[in-house]
Amino acid sequence: MDIMLSALQHYVFCPRQCALIHLEQVWQENVHTTLGQLMHETAHGGSSRIHNGVRVVSDLELRSSRLKLHGRADVVEFRRDGEKWKPYPVEYKKGRPRKGVDADAVQLCGQALCLEEMLDVEIPEGALFYGASRKRYSVIFDSLIRCRTEEIIAEVRDMLESGRTPPPCEKAWCASCSLHIWCMPQLPESKASVYIQGLCEDAW
Repeated sequence: MDIMLSALQHYVFCPRQCALIHLEQVWQENVHTTLGQLMHETAHGGSSRIHNGVRVVSDLELRSSRLKLHGRADVVEFRRDGEKWKPYPVEYKKGRPRKGVDADAVQLCGQALCLEEMLDVEIPEGALFYGASRKRYSVIFDSLIRCRTEEIIAEVRDMLESGRTPPPCEKAWCASCSLHIWCMPQLPESKASVYIQGLCEDAW
């Protein structure tokens, strides 16, 4: 089973959110998702170009056969190193870095792992750009984040192959999630998926 790169970020942020999107195909827009989509469209809007000696490629398709992972990179900068061009992935996010949550770094590392396999190169670093602060934050792809990313890939695959959506677990940021109305995190723990819940509601 192939996994989308975005599923890694969703899973680290909230396994139930990941299952609702990637297993049950539930999606709902809100102001946060709309602003994020607009930011990604801006990042993807430019064609390949060279700026200050750096070749900038947007909306690049990525894939790893080893990890069965695929998706698209917002931007990959290719910086000349002797006779070669070294890739430097940059992921765009609308908000600010969330302290203690490495969801964005895991997604970025997944992109780097795909690029390494595709281009047969080693990528030591990438960056996250946050729209709220208008700043880049470098991410070093050390052994810890690489192991963490591969563990998350395995966990996401296990969850999707099981076909089971994790039960709700209310957190401080649940109210801002676009899937709040579908997830119903305030309910007692239930292993029933929103799809099954929807069928029950329709039956009534």
